Amino acid sequence: MSANTVKVIVMLGVLFTSFSSILVRLSDAPALIVATYRLGFTVVLIAPVVLTRHRQELLKIRGKDLLLCLASGAFLALHFTTWFASLDYTSVASSTVLVDTHAIFVVAGSYMFFRESTSMKALAYIITALLGSVIISLGDSAAGSNVIYGDFLAILGAAFVSGYMLIGRSVRKKFSVLPYTFLVYSSCMAVLLAMDFATKTPIWPYPKNELLIFFALAVLCTLLGHSLFNWSLEHISPTFVSTSLLSEPVFASIMAVGLLGEVPPFVTIAGGAVVIVGIYLFIREQAASGNV
Repeated sequence: MSANTVKVIVMLGVLFTSFSSILVRLSDAPALIVATYRLGFTVVLIAPVVLTRHRQELLKIRGKDLLLCLASGAFLALHFTTWFASLDYTSVASSTVLVDTHAIFVVAGSYMFFRESTSMKALAYIITALLGSVIISLGDSAAGSNVIYGDFLAILGAAFVSGYMLIGRSVRKKFSVLPYTFLVYSSCMAVLLAMDFATKTPIWPYPKNELLIFFALAVLCTLLGHSLFNWSLEHISPTFVSTSLLSEPVFASIMAVGLLGEVPPFVTIAGGAVVIVGIYLFIREQAASGNV
């Protein structure tokens, strides 16, 4: 398969993933429930393939590696919960841009846990992205404290997904994508179910339209979105994939205008542009220095 074909497939994956914030906004269910059903449907859909074709490899994941997979799933559960909840308070544009700042937390975690250094130029680009986040928050502050709370939840979601990424970086090299993904998603679903019970959030019943939204999140955003990214990493540069993901807030914001009538203010657009440019330049710098 040619590199150009893979690039087109990656962009399709970004487009599918961009539906996530729109579908969450369309749902009237609590954020915890949306996340639980998304992961539940995903696990059910991939289980037959994993258990029939990758059972032996799955059984080999033990000890420390198994614990890391479970921890990765816990971080992913916290990511979905906080990010989905942010969409109840702030705009699609602000939420999707701010959750994309996970690259900054990955750098901090890489230094803390792996002692990986970052160039001064890369740090300058991180500061640029942070300034963009501040611009978004300052613009949203005019809309009230609830919006700022939503921005905070989105940033928290970015921090949690960075934990998922950092753990995955060390474990995924040892195993195939599907067994690792199945374990992480199963762990994530278990943590979400525990949170449902702990908060006494009703798990059932929900209307058919809600179940369709949950199913669409699993198929469109997870299986046709994130799975395509995992597949593409075997055929194309991770830098291209990481950079392509920066277009998700753009796609999501355009969809929000057309489907939700949600037009982001100029300050959000300006701040979002600064964040995306900062992260883009950071990714390119990391690639040039061999850290991506």
